[in-house]
Amino acid sequence: MKTVVSSKTKEVIIGDGQPTIIIGERLNPTGKTKMVKALQDKDFDYLHKEAIKQVVKGAQILDVNVCVPGLDECGLLAEAVSFLKNKVEVPFCLDSDNPRTLEAVLKVYEGKPLINSVTGQEQSLNEVLPLVKKYKAAVIGLTMDEGGIPQEPQKRLEVALKIVIKAEMMGIPRENIIIDSLTLAVATDKDSALKTLETIKMIKEEIGVNQVLGVSNISFGLPLRHILNEAFISMVLSMGVTCLIADPSQVRQTVLACDLLLGKDRFARNFIKSFREMK
Repeated sequence: MKTVVSSKTKEVIIGDGQPTIIIGERLNPTGKTKMVKALQDKDFDYLHKEAIKQVVKGAQILDVNVCVPGLDECGLLAEAVSFLKNKVEVPFCLDSDNPRTLEAVLKVYEGKPLINSVTGQEQSLNEVLPLVKKYKAAVIGLTMDEGGIPQEPQKRLEVALKIVIKAEMMGIPRENIIIDSLTLAVATDKDSALKTLETIKMIKEEIGVNQVLGVSNISFGLPLRHILNEAFISMVLSMGVTCLIADPSQVRQTVLACDLLLGKDRFARNFIKSFREMK
């Protein structure tokens, strides 16, 4: 199963046997005072600098989110992407839960973007999937519905199936759906990681689509978060996750090591290249 996303000049392939793709998460104002200020001032040069930092550190796709209370997300995301697409080669993951915002930015995007995201909620399916089809995009499907994130892996699998079946009924090919099994903090649920791992395994075996995960949630509220995140990355990649939403400066070396050990790095080329760049 291969999912292709692209900018106007660069194509990225997500799939089994391919190197793990890192979707840079830093172009997001949540908890970032400087980013909020930049968006309020429409200082897109600041966003450009942050984008370049992530690409240099190994991000192959950039998630772009501009949701700040009081700002016009619809116009702002389209403006930001219009600016960045001429400055950065990598494809974008267009991050909004507002269909109007998504359509506005899809109109100006050049290439095949990744949309973040659609859920198993009927309203989300009915509003987001038509945009995926119309603009021939790929989309992240979250395993949550009107009841929130199910505790049981089987229920998360059922939500994933619902998303995939609905998409295929609308003419969206399965390879354009990337499922996020979601993970919650292990500090508040000791079985959180196990539930996510079981869901990933079931989705790989029964649906076969590519899978993405934001790994940092697993360590929320605990010390030594980087150690927990690194351990979790090795687990989820071995279970079938093919791309991560993360800060590339924090996870790149772990991803390269996992790719090598999982047979995704022929002759250790990527691992050795990274080592040489560090010297």
